[in-house]
Amino acid sequence: MAAGYRFTNFVPEEPKDKGFESLLQIFLQLITLTAGDVAEAMSWMSELDKRYNLTDDSYGLGDFFEDLKKNGYIEDKGPDGQFKLQAKGEQKIRKSALEEIFGKLKKGGRGNHTTPKTGIGDEASADRREFRFGDAPEQIELTESIRNAQIQHGIADDFFLTEQDLEVTEREHKSQTSTVLMIDISHSMILYGEDRITPAKKVAMALAELVKLKYPKDNLDIIVFGNDAWQITVKDLPYLMVGPYHTNTVAGLELAMDLLRRRKTTNKQIFMITDGKPTCLKEGLKYYKNSFGLDRKVVNKTLNLAAQCRRLGIPITTFMIASDPYLKQFVEEFTQVNNGQAYYSSLKGLGDLVFQDYGRNKKKRM
Repeated sequence: MAAGYRFTNFVPEEPKDKGFESLLQIFLQLITLTAGDVAEAMSWMSELDKRYNLTDDSYGLGDFFEDLKKNGYIEDKGPDGQFKLQAKGEQKIRKSALEEIFGKLKKGGRGNHTTPKTGIGDEASADRREFRFGDAPEQIELTESIRNAQIQHGIADDFFLTEQDLEVTEREHKSQTSTVLMIDISHSMILYGEDRITPAKKVAMALAELVKLKYPKDNLDIIVFGNDAWQITVKDLPYLMVGPYHTNTVAGLELAMDLLRRRKTTNKQIFMITDGKPTCLKEGLKYYKNSFGLDRKVVNKTLNLAAQCRRLGIPITTFMIASDPYLKQFVEEFTQVNNGQAYYSSLKGLGDLVFQDYGRNKKKRM
């Protein structure tokens, strides 16, 4: 009988644990989709329970809801009659996003990133090289240095060690980085039945938690842009929603540059998550808008800011959640003017790209 594959219908196993923890993971996904609306998330869970039997007679959704309150994830109805997330619940959402997108990461020692600069650095690396004037004595690798001496001079009673025999462990300098994450909240982020804002929120929450746990010396500012641009806190991310806005990329870049000017770090960068073209400018108290194609007036102002960021040494990494050829052409021109980077990502791969680029940019002096 020839070897081969046998295909059968996939029948998913029922979850073994129908208790609090398994239901909590589902709740965290739904609360992100509902922009922090606890009542709506629980309503969705009820529908899912009817269809997929998430609970049983020993532990129901009522028990789960009480445990959410008891464990400090949500609070009872406030003056407006709505259940709300508590700080513990918001932090749990960020940690869940981090684990979902980046995997389970443990906090490092110093929480900074490497640069190519060598010499007396902050942490030892796996690389070794010959001794140079100015190297610290603790960098010397005694075992390797003695081995070099034996090879060069032979094994004898009058053993001696020269400067040329010394080998040292390379040390890497650590750098602080200030990052501004720009999130597009224009109406196009939910057009055509595709939810693009939820993955963007998850990436932002995961990146914020990553910086907090692994790179605590870094600065991360988050801004959103539609008709205007404004700064939000990490605490605001679960509640972020798309509005009836155009895309004022200029306002977002101006605010990002203003925030980075206040930072004293050498390394500065902008990450921009968007799915569309710039369509809006603010001129005085009025808005100039044009959603039909690429408006020369809006595009030129956007490119001017990209060039200004380049002169200031601020690279812009654009994560484009779209594949239209004319939009790609604009992003390529924008990237070339800034000397930055651009990625054309599906929603599924967005988190991996952001994480990889954050780590990659931290390994070089901007």
